[in-house]
Amino acid sequence: MPASQTKRVALGVDHGTRRTGFAAVDASRILVSPLEAVQGGDAEALEAIAALCEERDVGVLVVGYPLHMDGGAGPRVAEVDAFISRAAERFPHLQVVRQDERLTTREAEERLRDAGYHGAQRKARKDSWSAMILLEDWIGAGEPR
Repeated sequence: MPASQTKRVALGVDHGTRRTGFAAVDASRILVSPLEAVQGGDAEALEAIAALCEERDVGVLVVGYPLHMDGGAGPRVAEVDAFISRAAERFPHLQVVRQDERLTTREAEERLRDAGYHGAQRKARKDSWSAMILLEDWIGAGEPR
């Protein structure tokens, strides 16, 4: 397979105004893992992406897109679009994909509860587990571009 078609690591990004969660899936799309969330806004999230790109062979950013249950744009769409634009400008070598994030937080909370996490432990992991679910959904949908 030519290098341009070789799959690379994908990062899931659950963008937040105060904390951004991250997850990664290996190039073979088998192992999806939550990573540490980053406190702060866009500047801190972009720095975290830069660090993750140095550590891993990242090719795709899968960013959670905040839609309403009816599929319409949620109130944070403009913020996420601005973040996506900044990410695409800073990392032109990465493909940036929007992924519907409806119900990912709820599912993350359920999984964390089932795994035995409570209180502060659950809160600290929720954003990255949401990013992990984003990646699982993206893979399950056939990695749409």
